[in-house]
Amino acid sequence: MRPLRIVSLQSHVVDGTVGNAAAVFPMQRLGAEVLPVHTVQFSNHPAAGPVGGDLLPADHLARVLAGLTARGLPGQLDAVLSGYLGVAETADVLAGWLGTCRAVQPGMPYACDPVIGDSGKGVYVRPDLAAMIRDRLIPLATIAFPNLFELQWLTGLAAESEAGLAAAIAALHRMGPRAVVVTSVEGLDGAETTGLAVSAGGAVAHIRQPRIDRAFSGAGDCFAGMCLVHFLRDGDVLAAAHRAGAAIHALLALTMAERRDDLALVAGQHLIDA
Repeated sequence: MRPLRIVSLQSHVVDGTVGNAAAVFPMQRLGAEVLPVHTVQFSNHPAAGPVGGDLLPADHLARVLAGLTARGLPGQLDAVLSGYLGVAETADVLAGWLGTCRAVQPGMPYACDPVIGDSGKGVYVRPDLAAMIRDRLIPLATIAFPNLFELQWLTGLAAESEAGLAAAIAALHRMGPRAVVVTSVEGLDGAETTGLAVSAGGAVAHIRQPRIDRAFSGAGDCFAGMCLVHFLRDGDVLAAAHRAGAAIHALLALTMAERRDDLALVAGQHLIDA
């Protein structure tokens, strides 16, 4: 059986582990062939200090995707994954290219990590990009990976209780995705845990883990990539989230133990496919 082929369209940093630099290697370690398309190429994540590099313009990405189309790639793909897009025009280009892919392969899976904002930070992308993700990309998604803040922003619903969370997830399903995995779900039951809320359109399942009291850039990108590979293999989103959740928690624990600022992907690669 041939390996999965996945286009991963998101940001990239040269020094660090965020965007494609966090997602590509774990997906490869799980046996997928990953075709990275960068929306941004920076020297490092802005949180790590001064940045060199550029946000790549939408017309550049359109030419890259047109070149892949000319090579027949839309008929060879198993999925497309998107993360940080930078500008609304890039989201529009992506939506159009998904239409091209699905004209060849109806129903081809698309995984949308709607990078819009986070608790404590609010919305940190341009308003027109956030609206484009909500109005154009989420309706096309097979599976969505919002964090808790993004779930609330996308649906306009508070998710401050179990009932509120379930209602917001149901609303997101109605917008398009048949599978939803919500990350950074904390504080709903007062326990010192973090975790995931997972839904395939029925009851919401929770995966709880001990809280790690430090945030690492790229952890969500890494998790989404791993979860997508597992989901594509057997179609069971809860099992996929369990496996990817265990792997990212182990990677974060190792990263903390090694006193690193970036995810310990190479040192902890054995944890990815455990």
